[in-house]
Amino acid sequence: MAIASQQLYQTLVEGTFDALIVFSVITWLLIVIKAAQHLQISWQERKFRQDFWKARDLTVAATLKLQGPTARLAQVGFHSLQQAGKPQSDLEHSWDRQVLLERHLRQQIHKERRSLENGLAILASIGTTAPFVGLFGTVFGIIDALTAITAQKSASIEVVAGPIGEALVATGVGIAVAVPAVLAFNFFLRRLKLIQADLDDFATDFLNLLQKAGFRAPLIPEEQPQTNSATPAAGTTQEAYS
Repeated sequence: MAIASQQLYQTLVEGTFDALIVFSVITWLLIVIKAAQHLQISWQERKFRQDFWKARDLTVAATLKLQGPTARLAQVGFHSLQQAGKPQSDLEHSWDRQVLLERHLRQQIHKERRSLENGLAILASIGTTAPFVGLFGTVFGIIDALTAITAQKSASIEVVAGPIGEALVATGVGIAVAVPAVLAFNFFLRRLKLIQADLDDFATDFLNLLQKAGFRAPLIPEEQPQTNSATPAAGTTQEAYS
């Protein structure tokens, strides 16, 4: 009976180590993915904001083919105004131009936030639970040591060293897994808040620009088929607003 109990406790301790290894792999995988995501976003944001504010007018700005949260926000804004200029019969487009624009911009900001939040809940969960998983292994490691003492009727170092050592290692591994997860969660949460603040600032500036234009969508010229002539076709650029 004692031998069976020892095997059970040993299995539970080993299962604890396996769970912590899985937690560690998930944590570092998410850290790499989120770091690459934020590096890409940083480059995209710099590129778009530089090109957007250097544009001659809203017509040129609306034709920018760039990626990133702010670029998608601007595209949603321009598309919203273009749809507002068309006759609509549903409740979705029954608002006036300004209210419809503000509503779509707000929805897009929330969508970008939800996208950036992916993976943060997992990091937070691992950071808070990994130490307790390690303690779980520690408890059964100590129970395993006590069971070994009872079965062999001896408290010598040879009997208790192995189970006690595994118990202490389980606690250390749990903490080692939790620390990177907590640090990564706090770092990426901070980055998320900064990106959302930048999106809010851009949305405010974007609304002010369109307010000067009377909340009218810029006329985006249609793409002309490529020809062998080096001279662009006349009428491909319009700077009027609908």
